[in-house]
Amino acid sequence: MQDMTREWCAGLAAFAAERRGAEPPRHPDSPSLAAAERAILAAYLVAWLDDWTAVMSARSAWARGRPGADPDAGVVLTTSAVGIAVAEGLLAGGHPVAAAEARRIVPVTELEYRLWCIRQPDDDHRHHINHWSWIKMRVPLQRHQEFARHPLGQGEAYWLHRAGTAGAGAADRRDCHLWRWKGRHATLLEAFVREEGASHLARSTRPNGGA
Repeated sequence: MQDMTREWCAGLAAFAAERRGAEPPRHPDSPSLAAAERAILAAYLVAWLDDWTAVMSARSAWARGRPGADPDAGVVLTTSAVGIAVAEGLLAGGHPVAAAEARRIVPVTELEYRLWCIRQPDDDHRHHINHWSWIKMRVPLQRHQEFARHPLGQGEAYWLHRAGTAGAGAADRRDCHLWRWKGRHATLLEAFVREEGASHLARSTRPNGGA
């Protein structure tokens, strides 16, 4: 990584740690809900890490010809409190790629990321790739008609797992996967759901940004 990239990532990590000391991210109150969220986010993050070489190669190709863009960028993972715990476990040795690349991967909440980017803007991704992965657990009733092909039972709810990557050129993507929460566990209903409405898609590129 270039010195400016290293400084930008270190600054974000320090900023996030300071904020968490004053206001720790909130974990789910329900152990079963937390376990289901952890399982989904962990599986997805491991799959993404398994594709690490292709993502970084795409970033390197994208950076060529863009003055100031670091081909060896940092990676900001924006996720929930549960997702941060998952990532920290992988960085500490739970996944060989994560452990080897721990110096460049910074897991944070979306709020921490946004506030840091106000202080140190990097909108054109010169220094970082942003990979997001989070679950929208409260899908408004007015949106349930979008998923009527998967009717809910008594006490069940829809979950939308939104994930994606920006700043990696050809490896950039925005995905949404539909899950059913049954009160004790979650099951996948449909992968790669296309959400109705351009506004939903546009806002879903960032954690907690969708309707």
